[in-house]
Amino acid sequence: MKNYKYILVPFLLILGLSACEKLDRFPQTEISPELFFNTEGDLSLYVNGLTQLPNGSSYFPDRNTYLNDQNTDNAATTGAVEMKTIMTGTPNAQNITGGWDWSRLRNVNYFLENYHKATVSAEIKNHYAGLARYYRADFYMSKIKRYSNVPWFSGTLDPGDQDLYKTQDNRAVVIDSVMADLEFAANNVREKVPTGTPGKWAAKMLYAKTALYEGTYRKYHAELNLQNTAAAYLQKAADIAAEIRSSGKFSVYNTGKAALDYGTLFSSQDLLSNPEVIYVNIYDQSKNKNQNVNTVVFGEYEQSPSRDLVQTYLMKDGSRFTDVSGYQQFGYVKEFENRDPRLSQTFAYPGWVRQPETLPYVQRLNKNFTGYHQLKGYVNTADQTIINGVDFPVYRYAEALLIYAEALAELGTLTQANLDQSLNLLRKRAGMPDLNLAEANANPDAVLKQKYPNLSGPNTGVILEIRRERRVELAFENSRFDDMMRWQAGKLLTNIPEGMYFPGLGKYDMTGDGIEDIILIDKNTSIPAEAQKLKNSLGITLIYYKAGAFGEDVTVYLKNGLAGGTLVTETAARKFEEPKYYYRPVPQQQILLNPALKQIFGW
Repeated sequence: MKNYKYILVPFLLILGLSACEKLDRFPQTEISPELFFNTEGDLSLYVNGLTQLPNGSSYFPDRNTYLNDQNTDNAATTGAVEMKTIMTGTPNAQNITGGWDWSRLRNVNYFLENYHKATVSAEIKNHYAGLARYYRADFYMSKIKRYSNVPWFSGTLDPGDQDLYKTQDNRAVVIDSVMADLEFAANNVREKVPTGTPGKWAAKMLYAKTALYEGTYRKYHAELNLQNTAAAYLQKAADIAAEIRSSGKFSVYNTGKAALDYGTLFSSQDLLSNPEVIYVNIYDQSKNKNQNVNTVVFGEYEQSPSRDLVQTYLMKDGSRFTDVSGYQQFGYVKEFENRDPRLSQTFAYPGWVRQPETLPYVQRLNKNFTGYHQLKGYVNTADQTIINGVDFPVYRYAEALLIYAEALAELGTLTQANLDQSLNLLRKRAGMPDLNLAEANANPDAVLKQKYPNLSGPNTGVILEIRRERRVELAFENSRFDDMMRWQAGKLLTNIPEGMYFPGLGKYDMTGDGIEDIILIDKNTSIPAEAQKLKNSLGITLIYYKAGAFGEDVTVYLKNGLAGGTLVTETAARKFEEPKYYYRPVPQQQILLNPALKQIFGW
């Protein structure tokens, strides 16, 4: 049973927030600072209100986070997600209009202008100010990732303030302010906070994540002309991650069950007691805080995992799957044999039984989907109360360890001892061999090197392996897109995600028992009536699919039509313009309102 106290956050209704993009409407029209900002209770009520967005949804990641890999090479999607739309269309400032919303910032800044009025100790004031500055830093990082240069506003504005019509501040200036906010938050937010509130270590995690993002972004994006400042951010990321590691407060969740422990983190009813979870978004049906993860992570809900991600996982003995002869023609059953155990805790695997069924689940195939099903985050039960009560890990210690290893590798100071204190702890949890620094650098993975051609130097091999580890460990946790952007790996998005491989028409085993479960038939052949369908040796009727080329009147698309190949999800050609597509345009309507705003990098 979960043991915690809920933070009720109706305060946003008091604030009367809207999606208005102007900065001249403020909370003070509803709340007088002289009457409200007096006690710790007032400060707490206001700041806790910031844990929700104007539409009433949670500010912190939830089940929908699992869908964010639709914009990456980790998944195919049938949705009109922004990046796919950009690469296949004619993007411009008139049709890319999302993201330029400042209402949340207005409410954060209003608090920061007035919290000092409270008659409480400096420690109390600094704690709540630290939380507000944490939220402001996170808000601004979302804007920097999208636009690079944005106007910095440290306070609320009146209708006549000229700053309403200022141009963008340089990225470096805004990042300096973001880092100052995060340093203040990390130094002043309390360690012990009510459930539902980020504490000291959550602030440090965001600090480390931000420093790593900016350090690597500056290193690999020459268009910013900030390469000579990258090392300072990388060192800060390493230092903060090291502080989290040396605190002794956290550890990798590892009970010795390599086939279960990783998956448990994403299907748990109680992550508050899990030593790996630094910050958690809690769900409990009995408290009217539900999230049905199963409806978004499994089956055919827009997103389906890519074969490219499947091929990234190592063999169980630590060797590369892509070094195995003929791996490109491996079918679903064979490609899951003897692999990193995290693969079968992230994807539905051959032989997996979906409750309340008793027989192994047979992967469902369909047009525009890869055939793979996501298991990470899925709760294998028919009990709706359990499904609705799955906690979501917002920050994991595992990521702090990966930040530590990557930052040191990028700095060129990584040692084997550093790897053993960080990344190799994650491999141990999965029952995988350690990553050896010297061996990785002596023999870089050629497949990964092709993905990241801008990598060079003596640490190339280990950086490639750290990138592999991030992709595997953090799959579907809303990390991949940011990683691709900061590593200047946008060109990878031009590869259309593909699915399972089938050599042609015929019968196929999908459960790993050697007995056929499905049959692919010619596009010109009719699927027979149920009574006429073939059965396998167990007496179970085969599942029929009409196969053909993309766009034909069939139920599955094969890359080479009747000659077989991978399942095809789409065929529209993609292009990625560098550096333009690493950024978004300021919506044209905003430039009409404020001509001082400028487009960058070709927009």
